[in-house]
Parts: sequence; structure tokens; C-alpha cells
Amino acid sequence: MGESKWMGKRWEEMDTDVLVKIFKELNLVELSPVSQVCRLWRLACSDPLIWGTLDFGLLKSNFIQTRASPYIWVDDRSDKRLAKILRVAMAISRGNVNCMIFHYNLYMKDEHLHYISQRSPNLKRLVMPAWNRISRAGICQAIERWGELESLTMPTIGHPPYIMEGLANSCKNFKELKIMGSFDLLFASAVTTYLPKLKVLSLRCSKVTMGALQCVLNSLEHLEVLNISHCLLFEMATNGRRQVIHELDNKALERASRLREFHHCQSRQCVACQRMMLDEGILRWYRYEDWFWRRDEVRSLDLKDYGRLFGAQCEMLTSVD
Repeated sequence: MGESKWMGKRWEEMDTDVLVKIFKELNLVELSPVSQVCRLWRLACSDPLIWGTLDFGLLKSNFIQTRASPYIWVDDRSDKRLAKILRVAMAISRGNVNCMIFHYNLYMKDEHLHYISQRSPNLKRLVMPAWNRISRAGICQAIERWGELESLTMPTIGHPPYIMEGLANSCKNFKELKIMGSFDLLFASAVTTYLPKLKVLSLRCSKVTMGALQCVLNSLEHLEVLNISHCLLFEMATNGRRQVIHELDNKALERASRLREFHHCQSRQCVACQRMMLDEGILRWYRYEDWFWRRDEVRSLDLKDYGRLFGAQCEMLTSVD
């Protein structure tokens, strides 16, 4: 018998679809050298199927709290580590990231936000719960670049109208908003004024005034989904003291019943509600499970498990000389 010949394809001749299926199993550290092998591999490494969601939920800043604004000091090595990771991710993804998720203890600066907003023009969803070190100009500039943005998870800020106006002017398809922190009448008025066509609003585990809730229920005519699960609802009594509301009145329930989905839980037996009461309405996320902050009763806002692209093995990438 003659010698058998290998009839399979060489790696550099494989179909892009096959390569993408293989490369989807790799993390950011592993993709970095793979993307430099040849043009075909680099093209496969940047495929949107790999980069649909870039989840940095395990990446945190090395910081200490301070008494002066921005109330956070971040180690310079931590900033360099973040910049290094973002450079690698943006270089390989080549603008194909649709969703970015950042940890509530990842404190970016304007430079970081500027960098990713320039290199992810097709972003549709941003989960960024920490804005302490980001300026008003910095976030507004990023929003202007993200014209396709549809969903934003953000913290409480001192003057919300400017960001709501920015979303209204630049993001014509914007439809989902999640607030992590507190939600008062000023915040609610900004949302109803600039985002009247908002379809989904989650205030899960936030401190919410009854005036703000009434404003949302009365003014957002296009709202389909509202989540106030585990919120600390309160109003100010005539004596100036805060009065916690444990049950919604019939008027609020009647208006909420018009929504396609209304999620609410103010039960004293609920663990999440107990945590809100213990923390007096401003949840100390670090006290609880790593996954707790990622949950949401609204399916489209729930972050589920951590993504593969930046898992625990990626710690080697974060080292800075």
C-alpha cells in the first residue's frame, strides 16, 4: 500500500466560521497572541460573535475612600493596569463590542472612557455603576459618540438632567435605564422630561422617594417595565422625619397594573429587603455575594454569570511593571 496522505486543511486555511467557534472558548489573555498569528486569525479573533459582550465584572480598582471629592483615591498602578487591559481589548475587538460591563468598584478616569468610546462606536449597552472620577464633560463626550446606545446602568449623580439630556440628543434608540443608588424627584423629573419614551426602568435596591415613584408612574406613558424590587421607599412626614413605606397604596398599584411588567418587593422576610433596611437604603454591595449586584428581576438587565473573555485567569494580564 502506498503512503497515506493527510487531506485535512492547514490551520491558516481553515474557514473563518470554524476559527470563530474555536476562539470563542479563549479569554482575553489567550486571544492576544492568537490574534497576531496571521491576518485570517486576527479577523476571526475580532468577530462580533466573540465580542458581543465584554464583561469586566471581575476587574476592580485598588482604592481607598477619602473625605474630599471625588471621595476615592486610586493607586496609579491600578490605572495603568486598566489602561493596558483596555488597549488589548479594543485592539483585538476592532469596534465590534456591543455591550460593556464594569464592576461597581472599578473607578475609571476620563482618559479611559475617552479611549473606549472612540474604539467602540457600536456600543448598545453600558453597565458602569461608578462615576466618581468621570467628569461631566467626559461622560457627555462619550454619550455623543455612542449614538446606538440603548441601555445604561448608572449610579446616582448630583445633577442628573445633563446626562438625561445627552441621552435624548445623541441616542435616538435609547430605551432601558437602571439606577443604582438613590432616586429622588429631581432624578425622576429629569428622566420624564428628557426620556419620555423610555420603555424599561429598574431602580432595584435603590432608595426611592414616593414623589419620584409617582412622577414615573404618572408621566412615562410609554413605560412597559418597572422594577422597584427591594427598594427602600420613603416620604417625608410633616415633622421632617423620613417615613418608610412598606406597602404601596391602591392608586400606585392601579397605575402600575397598566405596565407589561411591574416588579416590586418590600417584604420584611425578603433577604434583599432586609439588607436594604440594614444599610439604610444605600446598599453596601461589598458586604454581600459577588454576584448580588449583577442580578435584576428584569430579564434584559440581569447580568447573569461572569463572561469568559475576562475570567480569573486573566489576572496575569493585569500585572504592571
